Formats: sequence, structure tokens, C-alpha cells
Amino acid sequence: MAIIEVSIVPVGTKDPGISNFVAEAVKTFKNSGVKFELTSMGTILEGEISQLLSIIHKAHESCFKTGAKRVLTNIKIDDRRDRAQTGEEKIRTVLKKL
Repeated sequence: MAIIEVSIVPVGTKDPGISNFVAEAVKTFKNSGVKFELTSMGTILEGEISQLLSIIHKAHESCFKTGAKRVLTNIKIDDRRDRAQTGEEKIRTVLKKL
């Protein structure tokens, strides 16, 4: 199972606010049925890597459909293959060591 942090930023919009674009991208995550967490700086997704990358592509494209002329998408992937691990589990492990 993979954990992916993604940030999708539209460029070339008429307004410095981007919440409408972000909302459309997040709708893509929500409609996909995968586990996701919206943060102030991006979104964290959990699931099979091929499925997540496909969903991210759809979210990236949603910004163009909403009117962006350019879109910057940053992706950070944690793809652990020895065992399944959730984001919550990763946090608990670090907090135990504090």
C-alpha cells in the first residue's frame, strides 16, 4: 500500500485565490472512494499506487477543466512493500518515541 502526498496548484488564473480549483481536485479524491486527508498544504491519499496515480491525474486535469492555463502538481510517494502501513500508524510510531 502506498501513501501519497499531493499538492495541485493552478497557475494562470485571474484571481490569486485558488480554493475553487482545489475544491474540484478534492471532489475527484472524494468521488474515488480512496482514503484521503485534506491538509492546509496538500492532500494525503492511501491505497494502491497505480489507482492513486490515476486519481491524481484526474485531479490534475480537473484544474484545466475549471479554467487554469497551467497546473503544477507535486507528488511525494511512500510505497512500502514489506507490510501495509497507514498514515495514522506512521504518526503513532513517531509519537511513541517522543
